[in-house]
Amino acid sequence: MAMQTWWLYVTAVFLIAGTPGPNMLHVMVQSIHHRPRRALFSMAGLMSAVLLCLLASAAGLGALLKASPALYDILRYAGVAYLVWLGIKAWRAPVGTAARDPHTRRSAHALYATGLATGLSNPKLIIFAAALFPQFIDMNRPFWSQLAILVASFVVIEGFWYGVYALGGRSLAAWLAPANRQKLFNRATGMMFIGFGGALLGSRV
Repeated sequence: MAMQTWWLYVTAVFLIAGTPGPNMLHVMVQSIHHRPRRALFSMAGLMSAVLLCLLASAAGLGALLKASPALYDILRYAGVAYLVWLGIKAWRAPVGTAARDPHTRRSAHALYATGLATGLSNPKLIIFAAALFPQFIDMNRPFWSQLAILVASFVVIEGFWYGVYALGGRSLAAWLAPANRQKLFNRATGMMFIGFGGALLGSRV
């Protein structure tokens, strides 16, 4: 891979990953509700989704999705349904003392699983992995070394932005103490998740 190609890739990934989307919104919300340390389980789920999508793209799934619109539509509709469900759940989330009830503390496994499902339904990640990622692999150069560099670069950049959004969520936590602000935040995030679902519904590989 030429150095110029790598820099182009890094720049594209940095801008795409940093743009607010389902992954970053999920990190921020989990950081607010469960504190940044426990939100690491959610981040691990999201990062697993990133790795799965990139490796699937390298294995040729992106080309398969392009060749089979019906398969892509099935995956797309499943992703839309999940994002809309997340939006409804966020809209209806409890506020005040109910939101801080220790009995509602989620397990590490549940946080990881939710992060994984959110990542796999992320329209930005799906489109990037299926349509853009393969364009940065030079088939005239060693495949596996290029794949390792591209995936490692993505993971580092994505992890950086997770940290930024998690710290942002921690800063918002104190401001969200009043129940009326919690309710406003829950409804805003709910609408954003539903909006991401709409974006995925209108996307094409």
